[in-house]
Amino acid sequence: MKTQNSTFGVIFYLRKYKATNDGKTPIYARITVNGQRTDVSVKRSIDPANWNANKGMAKGSKEEIVKLNKYLEQYRSGIVESYQQLSLQKKLVTAELVKDKFTGEDQAEFTLCKLMTYHNSEQAQILKPGTMKNYFTTQKYLKEFIKERFSTNDKYLSELSYKFITDFEYFLRNRKPEKGQKRLENNGLMKHLERFCKMVNLAVRLEWLDRNPFQAYQLKFDKVEREYLTKDELARIENKHFNIVRLQVVKDLFVFSCYTGLAYIDVYNLTPANLIEKAKGSLWIMTNRQKTNEPVRVPLLPKALVIIEKYKGHPQALAEGKVLPTLSNQKLNSYLKEIADMCHINKPLTFHIARHTFATTVTLTNGVPIETVSKLLGHTKLTTTQIYAKVIESKINDDMAALSARLQ
Repeated sequence: MKTQNSTFGVIFYLRKYKATNDGKTPIYARITVNGQRTDVSVKRSIDPANWNANKGMAKGSKEEIVKLNKYLEQYRSGIVESYQQLSLQKKLVTAELVKDKFTGEDQAEFTLCKLMTYHNSEQAQILKPGTMKNYFTTQKYLKEFIKERFSTNDKYLSELSYKFITDFEYFLRNRKPEKGQKRLENNGLMKHLERFCKMVNLAVRLEWLDRNPFQAYQLKFDKVEREYLTKDELARIENKHFNIVRLQVVKDLFVFSCYTGLAYIDVYNLTPANLIEKAKGSLWIMTNRQKTNEPVRVPLLPKALVIIEKYKGHPQALAEGKVLPTLSNQKLNSYLKEIADMCHINKPLTFHIARHTFATTVTLTNGVPIETVSKLLGHTKLTTTQIYAKVIESKINDDMAALSARLQ
């Protein structure tokens, strides 16, 4: 076969020096591109007496001879197809490259486990530790799935398919949780598939994979109502005094977030350098969200200022150079459950609920425009803020009362 820029050919021959004890000789295919050649075994043998060396095929009309020649022709077609695919990719085609394409060796380095390792090592420089922790969990579940479903430790990327994805989804839905864990709910499961999809997208961009099997798959998240504290519930926590020091500190950190909208990690990282006096008597928090690196500019409300003043001389805060004493997010959320019980709040209280409460009960409910709230929260899109935009019954009642008064 000839093209404008290259020559290509495939012939079959016998390697007589590798004859077996039964007198048969293995058949090899020789691939030649531009005068360079490489050989590959076709995994078949024949008695040399039944071989036509000039034609490169078996001779005779016996059923096994006919079957062998048919097999050799299919083998040749596969090699030709591999050559054509490489030519269409406008790559410099060599005999070794055609052989690797045909035998699948070109995909040997492109496996799912290698992709996950590459992704996680590269993204560790970009993504936050909390996000990377989730990717490592997704990686763990994929390895479990491959082991259970295919009895192997890895899969070629070329083996990924729509069915692979749906089988992985089924595996996650039915996976028995480890001790102390909860069974995966739909949205948590979809987040694992979303992370898997992002890793596969990376493989496509790197040209490790020709197509993305996720193109035919649709992630299905359940709509979730964001929890937040009502005015009464927030007041219950604010007015509760705790004799246990750790609970009092956790309460103050939570209330501080309710009146600033800062996420846990941004409260944790807050230093005196982030407190800027914009005008006399007007103190602002000026920082960047760790999650998105978006700037956050928050004028401090009186209740947040009181908490800052309270901890100005706190030994831990001073030692760490922080505005407030710090605890791990896990401990904070654990202690918040105790606070919820003691304040008779029947909600799964977590530190992030403080951010929701700032967006709803503290700002939007009190007439702060959603555009302003969006800036205070450090959101890049207004649609993100709209998730928090709860119009609660008391606000509806107040608005309708005001409208009624105007109409009269």
